[in-house]
Amino acid sequence: MAEELKKERKLIVFQLDREEYGIPVEQVQSIEKMQQITRVPRTKSFIKGVLNMRGVITPVADLRSRFGIEEVPADEQTRMIIVTLEDKEIGFIVDAANDVADISEDSIEPPPEAAGSVSAEYILGVVKIGNRLITLLDLKAVLEEEPEADLDKAKA
Repeated sequence: MAEELKKERKLIVFQLDREEYGIPVEQVQSIEKMQQITRVPRTKSFIKGVLNMRGVITPVADLRSRFGIEEVPADEQTRMIIVTLEDKEIGFIVDAANDVADISEDSIEPPPEAAGSVSAEYILGVVKIGNRLITLLDLKAVLEEEPEADLDKAKA
């Protein structure tokens, strides 16, 4: 039991607006500069389209749009983090990919009641590293449908 508590975890740390977020490094395939995205009709509003990544058609989601943060034009710092979820690749557009952080599992705290601009349902927890506060995202939850809203749209 004691060994499990001291388990180390590596996170890819990225930025959205002025907040820092982390995702497990083992989910990340690559971090890419912005590329041309082909729009796809009738997709969720936060899905910006698809791109061909080394022969694999990869959907691309804008995390600013998903979290209701004002969208801004891509710049030199903008990155796409390509992750694997349930054997599928998906790209997430972020403002910047900052670094890799080592954390211990027991340093993860439950999400605060008011977690800034991101809904608590997308948050696994938070980690303090020095004076930084990094929010750990549940990427599966980020991609899941909002059942009520999407069903209403589908019926309309």
